[in-house]
Amino acid sequence: MSTTTSHTPPESEGQSDGAAPGAGVRPARLIQNEATTEIPVHLLFRDGPDPVRVPLAPALVGRRQDTGERPRPGRPVPVRRRPLPETDPELAERPARVLPGAAGLLAGACGLTGALVTTWWAGLLPPPAGRAFGLPAYTGSGFGLAHWAAYAGSGLLGAAGFGGLARGRAGRAWVLGLFGRYRGTVRRTGLLWVNPLLPRRRVDVRLRHWRSEAMPAVDPDGMALRVVVLVVWRVRDTARALLGIDDHETYLRECVEAALARVPVEPAGGARGGTTVAGDALTRLVAEETAPVGVEVFSVQPVRVEYAPEVAAAVHRRRIAALDARQRASLLGSVVDSVEDTVTRLTTRGLVELDDYDRKVLVRDLTVAFCSGRGEPV
Repeated sequence: MSTTTSHTPPESEGQSDGAAPGAGVRPARLIQNEATTEIPVHLLFRDGPDPVRVPLAPALVGRRQDTGERPRPGRPVPVRRRPLPETDPELAERPARVLPGAAGLLAGACGLTGALVTTWWAGLLPPPAGRAFGLPAYTGSGFGLAHWAAYAGSGLLGAAGFGGLARGRAGRAWVLGLFGRYRGTVRRTGLLWVNPLLPRRRVDVRLRHWRSEAMPAVDPDGMALRVVVLVVWRVRDTARALLGIDDHETYLRECVEAALARVPVEPAGGARGGTTVAGDALTRLVAEETAPVGVEVFSVQPVRVEYAPEVAAAVHRRRIAALDARQRASLLGSVVDSVEDTVTRLTTRGLVELDDYDRKVLVRDLTVAFCSGRGEPV
């Protein structure tokens, strides 16, 4: 309960209902709160037996900041969205044509066999090697143009067979291209044969997380913050992520920094939802801006929020003052409730009979005792 003490203006001192001005009546000190009308302080702590008539104003409902009352959370301000980047509509991921690894092994083995047979045919194979491979003895007719052609064909077949072998792994993909044109993406696993004439670019398609450095941001009141965010993302479209943009990881970082500049971040424990509301807004904005470039964002959550060094000391002092005000308001409400409950029980059960003067003395003594018991100075 928040209380305020007000004094009657000097020109109204000594005036009451029906009393002539200048009658010498003592000034009235009033206590006001949001649930009751103005209560004269002298009715609680006054030694004089003569009553004082005080004009009471209508009930006042006054709310003061930092007195234990949390402000009503306002509606979140809609974040203005930026125009999304446009990409080539024909640039979309599609599977590349690959063969099982057994085809490459077979082609390589055929190339080696052809080179061996050509060497035997030219008569250049040593007799021990011929006997080892089970070939009949043949002296050959010399090395001619036909032998060169057979060597070339066997060498190309072997190089194509063994040179196109590749091992596909889970969470990895290859983007294939030829003369600047996108030819497809390989996401298969195991031993594969890929055309060795197509350049390959490896890309990580696993679920990844990125913890940023401290980035500048502001709270709902415009105070400077330093925020560290955790981003969970992955590459969804390899063609757009690698070919549609220069560096998709750098683009993701810049999108997160731009979103922090537009979304206010409230420290944990705030009245407007804390970091949860800010994290949802950041996730929505970053996901919308990175989707056209093939990056899928699942979560952008602030993991550490602290005020900038230039405003940290002032914010700390303000929080201490607010906490002290709430504690004092809570203490005052507890003491008043305890005194009221004690006096009511004593009188309703007939344990004591109190007139107005004794009641005020008892209230004063109980108030002093309760405040002293809670470690607060009277």
